[in-house]
Amino acid sequence: MNNEERDTVERIVNSAKREIWVTFTKEGVHKYPGADTDPMLATGDWDDVSFLGYPHRHIFHFRVCIEVFHNDRDIEFIQFKRWLEQLYSEEGVLALDYKSCEMIADELYIHIADRYPGRSVTISVAEDNENGCQITYNTTKPSQSIVI
Repeated sequence: MNNEERDTVERIVNSAKREIWVTFTKEGVHKYPGADTDPMLATGDWDDVSFLGYPHRHIFHFRVCIEVFHNDRDIEFIQFKRWLEQLYSEEGVLALDYKSCEMIADELYIHIADRYPGRSVTISVAEDNENGCQITYNTTKPSQSIVI
């Protein structure tokens, strides 16, 4: 590798976006209000999902990525995970209730942003680790990105 290539590699390493991620699960009950009466959902055919209109149980699987600013990890991932789990504990401030995966992710992001402002965060929430959502809360505007 010549000096110019080394310089390019070093710039890439130094400007890399760094994230940590944690996973955890939480049992919850939710429902999709109106799924039992909406003709687009309660079709009476192979694609009928009217059962979603009634309370049903899931194990919600979370994967939360948060931006860190150096390799010495300015957020310790075990502590971050424990804090997230605590948010959903009996004494915690968050509940799954009858929210969609997307609503759960948005609500969780608000708490993360309050504690760790100015960081990009990606949250995945899945029902039974089978179907779910992934939302990226990006603090960097595309027009402000660095070209290497």
